[in-house]
Amino acid sequence: MHMHIVPAMTKVISLSEKAYQTLKGLKKTGESFSDVVLRVADKEKKRSIMEFAGCWKGDDADEVLAEIMKDRENVKSREFEI
Repeated sequence: MHMHIVPAMTKVISLSEKAYQTLKGLKKTGESFSDVVLRVADKEKKRSIMEFAGCWKGDDADEVLAEIMKDRENVKSREFEI
């Protein structure tokens, strides 16, 4: 078990050797272990849209696609100057 104690630390946690080595391996130069935990946790919050690819559960995909294409045909393009 590893303990990393800093005077300003507010919580002490215990990690298995494997968890510690994994966390240490994710640590970038200049990063604290807290920085690593926050960075990794933040990535977990942001889910990629690719996670949902192929997840359609309904049997009405053709109907939905036809509706989308119909809506696209009704969109009027606009011109603007930059």
